Amino acid sequence: MTDFKAIEKAYEAARQRYAELDVDTDAAIERLSKIAISLHCWQGDDVGGFESSEGLTGGGIMATGAYPGKARTADELRADVDKVMSLLPGKHRLNLHAIYAETSGKVGRNEIGPEHFGAWIDWAKANGLGLDFNGTFFSHPKAESGFTLSSADEAIRKFWVEHGMVCRKIGAAMGKELGTACVTNLWIADGYKDIPVDRKGPRERLKKSLDEIFAEQIDRSQLLDSVEGKLFGIGSESYVVGSHEFYLGYAIENKKLLCIDTGHYHPTEAPSDKISAVLTFLDEILLHVSRGVRWDSDHVVILSDELRAIAQELIRGDYLERVHIGLDFFDASINRVAAWVIGTRCMIKALLIALLEPTERLRRMEADGDHTSRLAMLEELKTLPFGAVWDYHCTKLGVPAREAWLKEAIDYGAKVTSERR
Repeated sequence: MTDFKAIEKAYEAARQRYAELDVDTDAAIERLSKIAISLHCWQGDDVGGFESSEGLTGGGIMATGAYPGKARTADELRADVDKVMSLLPGKHRLNLHAIYAETSGKVGRNEIGPEHFGAWIDWAKANGLGLDFNGTFFSHPKAESGFTLSSADEAIRKFWVEHGMVCRKIGAAMGKELGTACVTNLWIADGYKDIPVDRKGPRERLKKSLDEIFAEQIDRSQLLDSVEGKLFGIGSESYVVGSHEFYLGYAIENKKLLCIDTGHYHPTEAPSDKISAVLTFLDEILLHVSRGVRWDSDHVVILSDELRAIAQELIRGDYLERVHIGLDFFDASINRVAAWVIGTRCMIKALLIALLEPTERLRRMEADGDHTSRLAMLEELKTLPFGAVWDYHCTKLGVPAREAWLKEAIDYGAKVTSERR
């Protein structure tokens, strides 16, 4: 059982220690409580969706592992998300893919509409949550060639353009109903496994498709359009049509959000360094926070150096109002609810650590050319008692502190998900 008096005592000691550096811990956790993370629904069912009982099929994406108890229906998935939300401090959002429409597989992806997400919208409204959305340009017979919006087959290209159009209408409906803009993201896996001769043609067709999808102007209070690039994918190791450079140019020229997925770059690149670079030219961006292990493997997010660097960029650059934070990982090898909670709590912890920095003091050191003090202070900060502040934050918001959440997740698995066959 969590000792609340011990947590309060530890917090008071931490509060005084941070105050020595002119950091107000009460203000930090108050600000933290207002930051919403958009959880990804696909962690709960291994990116299966509800189009068919077969679940995910090819197209540059896959989940690995066979841990029992994945959600089989939308109701089960919503119940799992409810459990996850109960273990997180703060009020957050949910990010949906088009394949989570409740259509019983009888409606084509170019024909889905807001009515097929009515239960999701009602659920979000009842829980006071916002929704975000993604088109699903993979796991479909018309994606088997490896090309969708950049396809040379006009019928296939047109089908996926229509899918992109209806996804924007769905996102706008979600934003209107819930009173908070829906970030609707577009990512395609189009590309070649081996070295192509024509790199130009597919990119010209992709630009044409995007122009057609985004032709209709939609109120930004309802919908925010985002485009997402990638370095390579399964089956597109040598050439990806929608590269980072392609979408960066498109986003700047057309005033769209650029999605920075932390697993979509070369392993030696730091996505955190891209934030200030692209926000020099864009009004807003979307983050898909993941963890790549040697490649874009979408491992569960942990409190890594890069995650901390991302959070530091958001706080140091005063970018919170311009960056939409979402998660994007899917691990089917461990308890799925626990995976969700681990990753989300780590994202929130990273933000807290950044909020507890004496940013102005560090900035003055840097401006004065005192790089010795800057380095020394940055290293000293690593051992400050942020954990005591985190425990207090969780307790104050009525969610389990320390490792107490794990027992709840395991109990939920034993009583609920283990009964699924």
